Amino acid sequence: MTLLQVRNLSKSYGGVKAVENVSFTVAAGEFLALIGPNGAGKSTCFNMLNGQISANSGSILLEGREIVKMRPREVWRLGVGRTFQIAATFGSMTVVENVQMALISTHRRIFSFWKDHSDFRRQEALELLEKVGMREQCDRLCSNLAYGDVKRVELAIALANKPKLLLMDEPTAGMAPSERNNLIALTKTLVVEQNIGVLFTEHSMDVVFRNADRMIVLARGKVIAEGDTATVRSNPKVQEVYFGSGKTFEDHVPATSPEAFAV
Repeated sequence: MTLLQVRNLSKSYGGVKAVENVSFTVAAGEFLALIGPNGAGKSTCFNMLNGQISANSGSILLEGREIVKMRPREVWRLGVGRTFQIAATFGSMTVVENVQMALISTHRRIFSFWKDHSDFRRQEALELLEKVGMREQCDRLCSNLAYGDVKRVELAIALANKPKLLLMDEPTAGMAPSERNNLIALTKTLVVEQNIGVLFTEHSMDVVFRNADRMIVLARGKVIAEGDTATVRSNPKVQEVYFGSGKTFEDHVPATSPEAFAV
């Protein structure tokens, strides 16, 4: 079942076309990678999907509903979770309090600040932390955690609104290789269990090729390839972007063999 449908999405800054006529779909339960070199338009695309920036043109349909003009909190309430390149947690709060804050927002209690929320849905927060392997550290301050553990807390926060779609912008940035693969494997397990669609960006090609069900490749704001691992690995335009000059995507001269793209 198609969960997200993006049609001809575009965003320009002056004369610079950051994203140009990008179209793709994400199915429920699919683990879809959006990859490309620096400046390809990946983060811009993400920020349009969850309402942080507005598109110049195009359409974003979530389960058939147009969300392209919605604000981030409206998109969140429709069931779109988000994690960031730099983990977004409150360092002065405990692990469980961070997740409770997300639950307070989900249940529209954010403006009842005069009430004591220390016990608000604590058990639900603990269950979310159990899923990401962080329950035993629930009472530690986030500022005292290893970075890989902060990323796990951020994942629990993103799951607090029971998302249909999860957007993960470089989820393993700054993590050691073993931590990277463990986090993505954990995420994929949760995706399968809960039938969540995931769109993620990632620079670590070992993570992408090992875990993605399908890939979309961006270069200079345009989609230049999409498909499964074998299709993308052997695509001459993709090889040019990653191994050649990257100056043109129209007239391709092979820069390397498909074997060189192995990870």
